[in-house]
Parts: sequence; structure tokens; C-alpha cells
Amino acid sequence: MKKIFKITKILVMIFLLNTITQSKTIIVGTNAEFAPFEYLDENKIVGFDIELVQEIGKRLNRPIKIKNLSFDGLIPALQVGKVDLLIAGMTKTPERAKFVGFTNDYFVAKQVLIVRKDAVEPKKVEELKGQKVGVILGFTGDLIITKIPEIKSEKYNTIFSAIMALNTGKVDSIIVDSAPAKSYVAENKKLKIVEIESAEEKYAIAGKKNSPLLEEINVILAEMLKDGTYDKIVKKYFK
Repeated sequence: MKKIFKITKILVMIFLLNTITQSKTIIVGTNAEFAPFEYLDENKIVGFDIELVQEIGKRLNRPIKIKNLSFDGLIPALQVGKVDLLIAGMTKTPERAKFVGFTNDYFVAKQVLIVRKDAVEPKKVEELKGQKVGVILGFTGDLIITKIPEIKSEKYNTIFSAIMALNTGKVDSIIVDSAPAKSYVAENKKLKIVEIESAEEKYAIAGKKNSPLLEEINVILAEMLKDGTYDKIVKKYFK
């Protein structure tokens, strides 16, 4: 009888532990300056990435709490445990993979230039030599441009700040990911997008290295692709 009681007690403890683990809030770091992936709407963080990670939380049976941080502060916040995951239109790169783990990619993008409508349209990054190019600190464009010494980069914390600089002539162009570029140019009639030769970039959700949570998310992402939920969210934000 005593033995049965002990086994029952252990089973109850395991059940309670699993319940606590499942219900524990997942804190997700983002940078709400990257429409349509994440942006502020009446002080609420919304966007494609946010809806995607909320759906993931629902399927994990765990609440999601979003933290808005500077983009270059996201990986440090993950490393010191201030957040559990990062979703911020973050490109999976070998450099970042030294510090964090990544899920399978969930979106493919490329770099484009935003220029004033009367500007000459460069086709390659190399054609920007001798110009001032606005980059957003920590973004892929920043990593590309800073490797070319002949191009002077002006660093900004937000895309909005870079757009302001472009409109006032402080920079000749801005390099940024294609989806947010379309969103910002739609609201700025004096600007246009220029396609340049650039490699495709794969966005992924980041977590601590070897975190089992990343594998759970991979399973859910596959499910969302299969059942049509992913496509439904895509159509909502990328018409």
C-alpha cells in the first residue's frame, strides 16, 4: 500500500511539474521598428512576427509576453536570461549562430535600397562607393556596408530615424530588408525602392543554444505550414 502511495505521489508530482512548465510564460524579445513584422499600433506591439509567435505560444499552451528592445540589445538580453526567445525579422547568420540557437527559417527576404525618387538607381552595393549609406544598427545591411571601407555608413537605431535622414539629405540611401522597405516607402511618396544584387536571407526565431524549446517550435512551424495557419498570417500582412 505504501509503495502504491509513493508511486501515485511521484506521478502527481510529474503531472504538476509538466503543468507548471507548460503554463510558464515565454518572454519574447523583439524590436518594434520593423513593419510589417513588428511595429507599434496605438502603443501595442503587433505584426506578422508577433501573431506568429502568439500562435506558437497557444499551441505550446504557454502564455507569451513581448518585450520591446533595441535590435542590437536583443542577443545580449537572451544571453543573460532577460528573454527566452527572439523574433524580430532576424536573419540566421553564422556569426549570430555562435551566440544563439535558431529554429528552422520561417521567412525569406533580401536587401534593397531606399533612395529619393530623383536619385540614380545603383544595381550593386559596390556602386555605393563614395556615398553615405544609412544603416540600422545590428541589421544585415549594417553588416554588409561596414565591410566595405569605401562606403561611409551612417548608423541609426531605427528605420524611422534613417528615413528622416534620407528625406533631409543627410544620407544618399538606406539599405534595409525588402518587406519593411515596402511598408515605409508606401508612406513616403518622395522615396522609392531600388532592387540590388543581394543574397536571400532566412529569418528564424532565436533561443539559447541547444534549447529544447527550439525543437518544439520547429514541430509547430511545420504543423502551421501544413494546416494553412502560416499562409493565413502571411496573407494578412503581405497583400
